[in-house]
Amino acid sequence: MKLVASESLSRIDALHCSACGTKYSAFDLQRVSACCSQPLEADYDLHEPLSRDVIDQADTSMWRYGALLPLLHNENKVTLGEGMTPMLNLPRLAARYELSSLLLKDEGQNPTGSFKARGLSMAVSKAKEFGVEGCIIPTAGNAGVAMAAYCARAGLRAVVVMPRHTPKAFKEECYWYGAEVELVDGLISDCGARVRQRNADGALLDISTLKEPYRLEGKKTMGYEIAEQFNWQLPDVLLYPAGGGTGLIGIWKAFQEMKALGWLAPETRLPRMVAVQAQNCCPLLETYAGRQPNCHSYQGSATLANGLAVPHPWAKP
Repeated sequence: MKLVASESLSRIDALHCSACGTKYSAFDLQRVSACCSQPLEADYDLHEPLSRDVIDQADTSMWRYGALLPLLHNENKVTLGEGMTPMLNLPRLAARYELSSLLLKDEGQNPTGSFKARGLSMAVSKAKEFGVEGCIIPTAGNAGVAMAAYCARAGLRAVVVMPRHTPKAFKEECYWYGAEVELVDGLISDCGARVRQRNADGALLDISTLKEPYRLEGKKTMGYEIAEQFNWQLPDVLLYPAGGGTGLIGIWKAFQEMKALGWLAPETRLPRMVAVQAQNCCPLLETYAGRQPNCHSYQGSATLANGLAVPHPWAKP
């Protein structure tokens, strides 16, 4: 289905290949780039003036930033009230590490209990807007629950593929939301392979990490909220638990968009971004430290932080 952008609040202009920059239409359903088989990123018209007044102050969800999100028509919005999570002050922990200030953005207050609600709200909304039959996802838990919830809200088919060792609560939540659940022996990378088999005909929108351009746009709203909650300043350092790293990429993308729009003062320094991984599964750390050329052959194992057990994060750096 091809969409028409008439009378849309969204400033979305195009998509581009993250590897080579080739442009793609933002008004057709896209997955990965045809040129390089790499992630597509959304581009917005940031040249025309757009003040912070465009933020819908009456909306207490992530959708307050609608002009900088890819959804074209509000009737396709699939929302449970995700976003605008609070900043919690942690004075005792700050004192222990001799920090002047330490804040926690409590993403556990999202509708499905994690930040995954943001990306899945956006991806399922775009699936609905493009008339997709349903969605499929490999997951370590939280993302599957979120997709199941938002597909239930939208009336779309949901297929969730997760490791057999996934905690029982995540499995049951997916069942309760009416999703089709398949259990796989292995980690999320093995689930990803099974998703590709099950969805070989492309009938479902594969919402694997960075395999479509919409989930990232939901995740980036964390960056907009951080700036707004800091009165359009930014913290010095941002620590982020990373599996596939979509949220970290999204936050950085938001910071870049705000700089281009003039929403941040010219002298504003961007935070030092720290990706935190579990010791049992840390392919980003091993690659960054130069102990391996990439993560393609990395051997990870299960961890208590089950959502971080992503041994082969997809896409080129």
